[in-house]
Amino acid sequence: MKVLVTGHTGYIGSVLVPMLLDAKHKVTGLDTDFFAGCDFNKDLADVPAVRKDLRDVTVADLKGFDAVIHLAALSNDPLGDLNPDCTYGINHRASVRLGELTKAAGVPRFIFSSSCSLYGLSAGDGLLDEDASFNPVTAYGESKVRVEQEVSPLADDSFSPTFLRNATAYGVSPRLRADLVVNNLVGYAYTTGEVLIASDGTPWRPLVHVQDIARAFIAVLQAPRERVHNQAFNVGQTGENYQIRDVAAMVEEIVPGCRVKYAEGGGPDLRCYRVNCDKIARTLPEFQPQWTVRRGIEQLYAAFRDHGLTVEEFTGSRYIRIKHISSLLAAGRLDATLRWSQEARIAL
Repeated sequence: MKVLVTGHTGYIGSVLVPMLLDAKHKVTGLDTDFFAGCDFNKDLADVPAVRKDLRDVTVADLKGFDAVIHLAALSNDPLGDLNPDCTYGINHRASVRLGELTKAAGVPRFIFSSSCSLYGLSAGDGLLDEDASFNPVTAYGESKVRVEQEVSPLADDSFSPTFLRNATAYGVSPRLRADLVVNNLVGYAYTTGEVLIASDGTPWRPLVHVQDIARAFIAVLQAPRERVHNQAFNVGQTGENYQIRDVAAMVEEIVPGCRVKYAEGGGPDLRCYRVNCDKIARTLPEFQPQWTVRRGIEQLYAAFRDHGLTVEEFTGSRYIRIKHISSLLAAGRLDATLRWSQEARIAL
């Protein structure tokens, strides 16, 4: 299939694209390149790509594709809260517009990277399936709700959207992120000797390896249309819901010489939920997750050790999305609407 992947150089995209190529799909990327140079390794796949802001995409950019996989977003809660209006402008309005343009261009499949963060604050102790109520507590989570609610009605015989509600990602990627909880705990443990917990450790999170997220996208892409048409799927494994303190304990066991430490002033986190991922396992038996959190911690530790990761590198702007965007704003390379400045466009 001929596939357009937005955000193809991001944390998930840089893992997904090589896997799509291995599956013999033809891939074109579309990205703003906000994070150019923020590489953990040099394994970015070389594919044809369009450098364009998501808000500026046209029907012409989309014609001729068999599917659009939409990953591009201001990714994570702190970055979303930096400028909520831009978060809604990009993550919500531009994403809905992309769905509309995809349909207008005659592209039959649209796979949206949603998030379990749309469940937000869970009211009970049960596992949340795809029919659970939405209760987002951040602009990022709210934007995912709005996209699902506004793209779903576009579905018809010619346009088939699918919504993948990813659990919290972890694992090594060419475009590593240090602002994801498992990656963060392992990175601090390796570089400082402390498994630093920012909350009180009690919040629950569903966790999924970035490679398994990529496997879910490929499984949906290759599935018969009737199985995935206008469906939402929690992406992960039902047995991979953890309290943060339990993840920290695993990190303490795996990374030599480290100890768990609670940050001063850390309290409960409003984002607390567990999810049921049985639907994707039942509907798409081709989706076979390969990772557990314990194995992911081992992978991250080995990668950080082999890389020679330092605390300065890990806590700098390269791997932390909000720090990098803030540095681009401070340098005048991005304007207040999070578009490249004229000077930056010339340099690019």
